[in-house]
Amino acid sequence: MEMDAKKRCCEQQECRQRMERDLIGEKELPKDVYYGIQTLRGFENFRITGLRLHPALIKGMAMVKKAAALANAELGHIPEEVGAAVVAAADELIDGKLHDQVIVDPIQGGAGTSINMNINEVIANRAIELLGGKKGDYKTVSPLNHVNRSQSTNDAVPTAARIGILIELDNTIKALGELADALENKAEEFKDVIKMGRTHLQDAVPITLGQEFGAWAGAIRRDVKRLEDAATGLTTINLGGTAVGTALNADMEYIRISCLELAKISGYPLTTASNLVDATQNADVLAELSSCLKVCAINLCKIANDMRLLASGPMAGIGEIILPAVQPGSSIMPAKVNPVIPEVVNQVAFQIIGNDVTVTMATQAGQLELNVFMPVLLFNLLQSIDILGNVANTLRERCVVGIKANKERCRKAVEKNVGIVTALVPYLTYQVSSDIAKEARATGKSVREIVLEKGLMTEDKLNRIFSPSQLTRPLKSRRETISVESDD
Repeated sequence: MEMDAKKRCCEQQECRQRMERDLIGEKELPKDVYYGIQTLRGFENFRITGLRLHPALIKGMAMVKKAAALANAELGHIPEEVGAAVVAAADELIDGKLHDQVIVDPIQGGAGTSINMNINEVIANRAIELLGGKKGDYKTVSPLNHVNRSQSTNDAVPTAARIGILIELDNTIKALGELADALENKAEEFKDVIKMGRTHLQDAVPITLGQEFGAWAGAIRRDVKRLEDAATGLTTINLGGTAVGTALNADMEYIRISCLELAKISGYPLTTASNLVDATQNADVLAELSSCLKVCAINLCKIANDMRLLASGPMAGIGEIILPAVQPGSSIMPAKVNPVIPEVVNQVAFQIIGNDVTVTMATQAGQLELNVFMPVLLFNLLQSIDILGNVANTLRERCVVGIKANKERCRKAVEKNVGIVTALVPYLTYQVSSDIAKEARATGKSVREIVLEKGLMTEDKLNRIFSPSQLTRPLKSRRETISVESDD
């Protein structure tokens, strides 16, 4: 009786498992999983981040497998019914299904072989099901002989990576464009708010708050252009180059058809690299993109720092702008509100700059015919793209659109500031203006008061010189200067 129970238990256990074999040996897997033995080995070998593969990379891999299956079936390299089943299984991954079956860590040895095999095995086992078979019956659909036909990890993964990056980059570029729009709206709103400009963190000459916001918008617009230009380099792919770019086991028609199909599937204007060996060896286009992301991070960091300075205080600091209050700032100081949105922008920028160092090191470390460090490169690059887009949306939605100008504080700072004496130099000479500045600092009187007391200029003339348009824009001509200077 006891022996029968044990036998039944063993039989039930066996029913929940399946056995697979590879060149290393045999392994048991849960019966219902779509991944296979090579995926399991990769999962066991690389427990690094505890994270899953980026969804966009999974989608890009599925698109590559679909395009390859269409090309291979058309050319008779795989049976039509197998090709159709592989295409249907790939479509499910493209639609976001079965992503929980992609279990390998994004940082791994092997140049991405575990990524490639995880996708191959999931698609193969799903295709087997669609054809009425059981998972693991690789005579029906093979991860290697069918799903991976005419491919290598070394062309499949880099090609898929470019598609995944382009997908994510579209969202980030859109977010940055919307941020620039928001900054330009504020530039228009604040165009007449005159304030003191600062150089070396010291008082300089007047500027409008709108001009400052417009400068920030200009920097982000350049970042968008840089990223758009860098993205064009990602549309050149090495699919068909197979192991080292020599196209071993891939014919010319396959290379042509698979690229055409992949362009249709992805929606991007993909072309095959003219030199597949170069495209397989080198990842410089990815490093270029990372560099552009870094420059954008630098610009955002500077903007965030400026916002924190201009909003500092508000009573004991500069306090020229008022940031939206999005959360209490202290567990001990009542009513304190901190610039948490600009602070998170800073931190994202630090992360992207650090990621760029990793991408740089991984790119230069490629050796001979292959860069084996693609996994860590892609992990960091995709993270940079995502967090840059996320923080651009956060900065716009949670901060920029709600910023207010402290107009009175800005105006008073200009009126009391000795720096506006610079505007008098074309009319009173540098030396006279310098003497006025010294007296203003020594006595606490305003520049306006001293000029009028000494009779150096009429009040009407002084008002015109100190008007926002005169203080913050170029003179139209020397004639304008003379007319103001000679006006009684």
